Amino acid sequence: MEEQHFSQSIKLQSKKYGEKAALYFRKNLTDSWKATSWNEFEKQVSVVAKALVELGVAEQDRVGQFSQNMAECLVVDFALYANRAAMVPMYATSSVAQIDFIVKDAGIEILFVGEQTQYDVAIEVMKTSDVLKRIIVFDNDVKLVDTGNSMYFSDLLKLGERSTRHFEVDHRSDEATPEDLACILYTSGTTGNPKGVMMPHSCFLEAMKIHKIRLTSVTDQDVSVAFLPLSHVFERTWCYFCISMGVSVYINLRPLEIQQTIKDVRPTLMCAVPRFWEKVYAGVQENIAKMKPFKMGLVTWAVAVGKQYNLDYLRNGVQPPVWMKVKYTIADKLIFSKVKKTIGIENANILPTAGAKLSDEIAVFMRSIGVPIVYGYGLTESTATVTCFDYVNYEIGTVGSIMPDVQVRIGEDSEIQLKGKTIFPGYYKNEEATAAAFTADGWFKTGDAGYLKDNKIVLTERIKDLFKTSNGKYIAPQALETLLVLDKYIEQVAVVGDERNFVTAIIAPVIPLIEEYAAKHKIQYENIDELLKKPEIYALIEGRIKELQKNMANYEQIKKFALIKKGFSIETGELTNTLKIRRAVVMQKYKSIIDEMYAS
Repeated sequence: MEEQHFSQSIKLQSKKYGEKAALYFRKNLTDSWKATSWNEFEKQVSVVAKALVELGVAEQDRVGQFSQNMAECLVVDFALYANRAAMVPMYATSSVAQIDFIVKDAGIEILFVGEQTQYDVAIEVMKTSDVLKRIIVFDNDVKLVDTGNSMYFSDLLKLGERSTRHFEVDHRSDEATPEDLACILYTSGTTGNPKGVMMPHSCFLEAMKIHKIRLTSVTDQDVSVAFLPLSHVFERTWCYFCISMGVSVYINLRPLEIQQTIKDVRPTLMCAVPRFWEKVYAGVQENIAKMKPFKMGLVTWAVAVGKQYNLDYLRNGVQPPVWMKVKYTIADKLIFSKVKKTIGIENANILPTAGAKLSDEIAVFMRSIGVPIVYGYGLTESTATVTCFDYVNYEIGTVGSIMPDVQVRIGEDSEIQLKGKTIFPGYYKNEEATAAAFTADGWFKTGDAGYLKDNKIVLTERIKDLFKTSNGKYIAPQALETLLVLDKYIEQVAVVGDERNFVTAIIAPVIPLIEEYAAKHKIQYENIDELLKKPEIYALIEGRIKELQKNMANYEQIKKFALIKKGFSIETGELTNTLKIRRAVVMQKYKSIIDEMYAS
């Protein structure tokens, strides 16, 4: 199966689909969705490609994009590919220092930005940058402060419409090869500066091929929502896959609006990280807990039926007997269909989920009620997917079966190692990091530990995240954190214990539920700080932690914890742009609290 090079793909899809909607976008929740047809998509790509030539973009130049998800992001991507140039996407939440580093490291002279927040950061970078020469702004409502070096995207379109440089663009497209650099994706990194993952077109083209082989239910009749940042390899590769399949993509601008977007769009496809499903699960469980005994019993019965129907029969490729089909139809009509419709996923075909650990409890529950979560595993360096659930014979507790043509082996310290056409060639201008990332015989070292089970991967821990207590016991903090956030009262957890004699945690509770608990139990307090110090609240969380970790070894269990009012965030540095905990930052920021837990 030969995949069409991205320099030509929009042109070919335009010929195939014409006036069918390719992309949908809206700026505000109150706006109607505006459709961009395949013909219009191709026209915009062509116009921007010419404008980029006018601005002096040469083959294999790096151009930056610093924006929330917008339709223009994808237009610019494919305009660059038509010119054999490379895209360097950056997270919309990045700081001045982060953008400055990437601009300098990748040699970015032109930077596309989304809204006012990104523009203001870009202007600060430009003030001291020897590299950045021009900023192009997607949102016309942004107030430009440097009109000499800033322009609106709408003006770029006008420049392209006047341009006669289409011969140069066509020549570049014709000369494009799979070895051309398509993207440099900078990993957010929990320590140190990010590394630029070089991604040639060959990586993406192979990813398109193997996803078509594996995900056979996806067709051009599907509708996808782009919810995760396009600067993340997961959403970027998924959107490219949707484009290659002729799927219509609704682009969600603001992550906080996703719940309403899902209800408005009712998508058949959507990528999400486990945290999204954790919140959905917590919400469903909270509603169940408020039910009267009869209805709670009905839900319990329905979930048990769903588990038998979906996991015991269909998962194993076996058709359920008639009596089971009847029971499932009743359970679906009374319970499941209402839950899915409330969320907006009643039309779901597949819902890819990756980026962190998904608890088995959530995977079983969602699959039982007929939510087609497709759990997987991958990295930026592997062009996303290494494994994912199959339609049948997927196994809870694994991250799915290995994708076609991807090679996996288990190396020293149980490290998962990879080979194949989706594996990146190296880090941009960083030979030392590249050398460290590969074994002597050319296998990429993921840094994740696990083992193989019938062509499926079971993840055990992130090797770099492992820490050792002073008693010599190894602890996998992510496993503990994933377990604890299942609780409705716990929003975030950072596990601590490196070189200490027992394990502790910093916990950000769900404040509204803590307040609700206090009101119900008549706990008096003046403010949230005082409430979180109440013995009754500590006892509440302590009891729930004790129940959650009862099956763990004693040395793994959290013995003490501290409650904090404000959760971890990207802005305050405790989280990476992909929402992973920067443990070193947490340790430093909460040092006095941590020391106090160990002092006694």
